[in-house]
Amino acid sequence: MNVEVMKRQFLEYTEIERGRAVKTIENYDHYLTRFFTHAGIQDTSDITEEKIREFRLWLNRQPGTAKDSMKRKTQNYYLIALRAFLKFLRKRDVQGLSPEKIELAKVPDRSLDLITPVELDRLINSADGSDEKSLRDRAILELFFSTGLRVSELCALDADIDLTRDEMSVRGKGDKVRVVFLSDTAKNAVRAYLKARKDMGEALFVNIPPQSKSAPKGRIPTRLTPRSIERMIKVYAAKAGITKKVTPHVLRHSFATDLLSNGADIRSVQQLLGHASINTTQIYTHVTDTHLREVHKKFHGRK
Repeated sequence: MNVEVMKRQFLEYTEIERGRAVKTIENYDHYLTRFFTHAGIQDTSDITEEKIREFRLWLNRQPGTAKDSMKRKTQNYYLIALRAFLKFLRKRDVQGLSPEKIELAKVPDRSLDLITPVELDRLINSADGSDEKSLRDRAILELFFSTGLRVSELCALDADIDLTRDEMSVRGKGDKVRVVFLSDTAKNAVRAYLKARKDMGEALFVNIPPQSKSAPKGRIPTRLTPRSIERMIKVYAAKAGITKKVTPHVLRHSFATDLLSNGADIRSVQQLLGHASINTTQIYTHVTDTHLREVHKKFHGRK
């Protein structure tokens, strides 16, 4: 079968039937096209273990950051796309290489960027003004820690949020819906921000013009983007005297580690974070295992 024809069908299947994001489709297209071009693949029968091995060697010798080779995590993206393509071929009864033949490269365990509970308090309290922008930023910080939302999920929230309830549904990765929970502190912060708002925009968190300027009358404000929220958090981290890199994802880490440190089970944290696999959630356990600290203190040391 012609590989370009099957690739187009695979991308359409992934977008329509699997419901993957447009960005995911674009990435799959990029990874597969690069492999087909480098390996000279024209027919699905041309995909062999030998050609994949040669492509992996070539990828591993491509420059990455700091003059090192391409990161293995990045190399794995190509293999994941190719494996998904081969699974699609098998689903369509097209003879070809088994997807199980492709093994991902072993990557180092992820390291977590974390801030201490004291630093977290300083960060949230640094948004201490009573103007609309400060109230908005305080609501964003409180919501991040209360819900563990991804920044894209937070940006997608609308202003019709029901603050009479302690929970709300969000649509996350893979178009999956999950329930997150609102603390009283988060609800009060959002309530104060909405009370101060002077617009009728649909989005919950919107761009606010500087106090020296006023938005044109009747203009609908634009929804905050993930990049603008990242910049905002960076400003408040500096104001709070935190020298570590602080991002929306660091606040998501704080949410997860806080739950686990206080006795939550790993499965519940997985659901609250919206992780498809518990393996993703496992990265948090090694930073919250106080039991190991007690074992070390009790049994290690010179007598």
